[in-house]
Amino acid sequence: MSKKTRKKSPKTPARGRARAPSTASTERKHQTKHAKSGSATTVKSSKRAASEASHKAPSKRLRPSKSAGAAPSNAAAASPPAGKSSVLAAGAKAPAFRLPRDGGNTVSLADYAGTKLVLFFYPRADTPGCTKEAIDFSRLRNAFAETQTEVLGISADPLKAQESFRDKHKLSVPLISDCQHEMLEAYGAWGEKSLYGRTFQGIIRTTVLIGADGRIIKVWRNVRVDGHAEAVLEEARAA
Repeated sequence: MSKKTRKKSPKTPARGRARAPSTASTERKHQTKHAKSGSATTVKSSKRAASEASHKAPSKRLRPSKSAGAAPSNAAAASPPAGKSSVLAAGAKAPAFRLPRDGGNTVSLADYAGTKLVLFFYPRADTPGCTKEAIDFSRLRNAFAETQTEVLGISADPLKAQESFRDKHKLSVPLISDCQHEMLEAYGAWGEKSLYGRTFQGIIRTTVLIGADGRIIKVWRNVRVDGHAEAVLEEARAA
């Protein structure tokens, strides 16, 4: 073969060979990508699981313990919510109480067993409406006694204020001090009130007539003072 007819085989440029990735390199890249993706998925799953666990944790902590003698779940539903007063109705058993009264003694519901009892709850000692109400019940105390009915006045005032109130207006009915609102709440005389567009917690003027058997005869709520003591006396006479 002559030199003229001999042709050299074309060579693949080295640059072209560098651009073509090898199969091994491609697999390594895919493996790295899947590994990162799997790691990210695992992290997200872990975070999601931790978040769900944190939301569920409180409900587990609030579950009552049987070993501690906790009340059954329906007991909580039967109790009034925190901060809410009880609602008494005719025929219900009167809640027991024992509290200090003017003069330094204590008084309890048990002291009046077998006798009818009037409890009048008033917002504050020596204010106009409360003064008139206390004077009216004191004026009719003997008439109540004729029907075998005793009368007690209750407010959240301290004993010193109750005694000053008694002495100033010559009141003859015993006055109870319930500074902790325990009796007030038990008898539904503590709750939300409104005055001049402002709402607040306070004493709701309430009167309760209890029968000789210790059960509620009648409850007066949001009492209007004028003529109220006379109306309670008539109810005690009829009971």
